[in-house]
Amino acid sequence: MLKDITIGQYLYRESFVHRLDPRTKIICAMIFMIGIFFVQFLYEYIFVLLMTLGTIYVSKIPIKKIIKGLKPILLLIILTAIMNIFFTKGTPIFEFGFIHIAWEGLSVAAFMALRIFFLVIFTSLLTLTTSPINLTNGIEGLLSPLKIIKVPAHEIAMMMSIALRFIPTLVDETDKIMKAQKARGADFETGNLLRRVKALVPILIPLFINALTRADDLALAMEARGYKGDRGRTKFKELHYKKNDVFVLLLFLLILVALIIRSVI
Repeated sequence: MLKDITIGQYLYRESFVHRLDPRTKIICAMIFMIGIFFVQFLYEYIFVLLMTLGTIYVSKIPIKKIIKGLKPILLLIILTAIMNIFFTKGTPIFEFGFIHIAWEGLSVAAFMALRIFFLVIFTSLLTLTTSPINLTNGIEGLLSPLKIIKVPAHEIAMMMSIALRFIPTLVDETDKIMKAQKARGADFETGNLLRRVKALVPILIPLFINALTRADDLALAMEARGYKGDRGRTKFKELHYKKNDVFVLLLFLLILVALIIRSVI
């Protein structure tokens, strides 16, 4: 299941979405994340679903890859749904002792699950269609106005990009450690919650050590190549907005405005 995590991975394709400016994709992802919280009705979710499927089709990312990326968060979605079903007050459907299930709870649980579902898909699409270097340049470009007030935009962008890039690496590392511990007789799947938490200790310690070692190696490699942050740094490829970027940005802004207006009417 760990290998199914798609956030942080990049998949090269010759597609319309891949060719978009990384700043456009980051802004559109943020607009989508804001807009999804203004969706209140089922037909609006159907529109969001069609929009998401259309984006996946245009990006040429296999839909199986996207669906696999949802597996690791199924437990989170189920727990969120259960919490909303049992702790949301409203018109009762079923009551027995302290158990209270209401229509409002079912509605909130379904909508919250759908929001998490779509947020993960769009975040995955952002990283699957944007290479790490473009993602860094995009974040830096969006943060560059903050350089006026001495905000280290380049360093922040580099840290965020490295963090995202290291997610698949850490996942692979975790998978290898788990297999090694299982070969030594470790059991991660049986026993009560306390026993399972204790079983994670032999995984977390080598994982942290390996992560710190990788970070140290990366820092040494960057220093050996003369990396000094943003000082005197030039770019091989400058970012420029094109007509497609403007069209996509306007489309997403239009949808966001429509959702906001619809939610207040």
